[in-house]
Amino acid sequence: MSDILFSVFPNENFVDLGLYQFGKEQCEPAHSFGPASRNHFLFHYVISGTGKLMANDSKGETHTYHIKSGQGFMLFPRQITTYVADEMLPWEYTWVEFDGLRAKEIVEIAGLSPDNPIYHAKSKDLRESMKQEMVYMAEHGDESPFHLIGHLYLFMDYFSRSSSAMKISTEGRLRDFYVKEALSYIEQNFQNDISVEGIAEFCGLNRSYFGRIFKEAVGKSPKEFIMDYRMIKAAELLKLTGLSIGDIGNAVGYPNQLHFSRAFKHTYGMSPREWRNKNRMK
Repeated sequence: MSDILFSVFPNENFVDLGLYQFGKEQCEPAHSFGPASRNHFLFHYVISGTGKLMANDSKGETHTYHIKSGQGFMLFPRQITTYVADEMLPWEYTWVEFDGLRAKEIVEIAGLSPDNPIYHAKSKDLRESMKQEMVYMAEHGDESPFHLIGHLYLFMDYFSRSSSAMKISTEGRLRDFYVKEALSYIEQNFQNDISVEGIAEFCGLNRSYFGRIFKEAVGKSPKEFIMDYRMIKAAELLKLTGLSIGDIGNAVGYPNQLHFSRAFKHTYGMSPREWRNKNRMK
C-alpha cells in the first residue's frame, strides 16, 4: 500500500498565490494517475526513484518524458496528463497545487510550459531548499493558512531561482502598468455593475487589446477574473459574517440572488448555503 501524506488547503482567500492541496507519496510499482486534467498548476518533485509522464503539449500532441530523482514536472490547467511510477524503482515524490494572479508569471519565469514541463535544477542548494519547503508543507498540513502560504512563497522563490530554464522577465512596463490599473479598478469596484468594456475604457485601451494583455499577464480573461474575485469575496463573507445569502450576493455585485447562487455553485461546486454550513467559523 502506498505511503502517502495529503492535505487540502482550508482557505481560498489569497488572490496573488493560492494553495489548493499538497502532499508526499512513496508510490507502489507501476502506480499511475490519469489521464486527467486539472483546474490549477500542479508541480511534482521526485525525491527518489523514477517514472514517466505522458502530457499534451500546446498543440494537443502527447509526449512521453522519463523523469528521475532530482527532477520534477509541472502539470498545467486543462492539460491532459498521465504519470506512472517505474515497475522496478517506483518514485517517491512531493507535490503542491497552486494558482492565483502571480502563478502564471512565476511558472513562466521558471521557464516551464506545456511544451517544456520538466524541471531541471541549476543549483543543488536551491533545489534542496525547494524540496525542503515542499516536504515541510506536506508534513505540517495542520498549520494555519498564513503559515502555509508563507512556505508556499518560499517554495516559489526557490523553484523559480533554481530552475535551469529560468528566464529573465521581459514583460513590457507599460503593459504591466495597464494590468495593475485594471486589477486595482476591479478590487475597488467589484461590488458594482462593472464590465470588461468599462475597465478597458478606464485604462484608455481598446477592448480586444486590453483583454489580450490581461489574459497574457494573469492567465484568465478579465471576465473570468472578475467572477473569481467576486466568488472569493463571497466565500469570505459567508465564512466570517451572518449576512443573508441575498445580502452577500448584492455585496459582491450580484443583485439577483439566483444569478449569484448559480455563479457560486459554478465556482465551488455547491450552493452558498451548503458552502457556509461546511466552512462556517466555529
